[in-house]
Amino acid sequence: MQVRIFQPPKTAMQSGRATTRQWVMEFEPQSARQVEPLMGWTSSSDMRSQLRLRFDTLEEAIAYAQKEGLMYSVERPHERKVKPKAYADNFRYDRLGRWTH
Repeated sequence: MQVRIFQPPKTAMQSGRATTRQWVMEFEPQSARQVEPLMGWTSSSDMRSQLRLRFDTLEEAIAYAQKEGLMYSVERPHERKVKPKAYADNFRYDRLGRWTH
C-alpha cells in the first residue's frame, strides 16, 4: 500500500498559515472512480481514499508508515520567499517607476 506524506499548502481564501504546520498522510487510490449513471455522481469502492492522518512532525509520519509496513513518498514543501517591504518605499525619490494615483 502506497501513501503520500506532505504538508498542505496555504489556502487562497485565507491569509493564515495555521493548517500548513502539520504533516498529512494520504493513501493512494486502489481503484478508479466510477460515475453513477442516474445522478452522475462519482464514487469509489476504496474507503482509504477518505482517510487523512495528521502528524505534528515528519518523523512521526515516517515512523507510523514504517510501523504499519506502508511504502511512503515524502513531498517537501516549497519555501516561501518573503521580501520585506515598507509602505514608505512607494514614495522614495529614487524609485524607478512613476507614482500616480
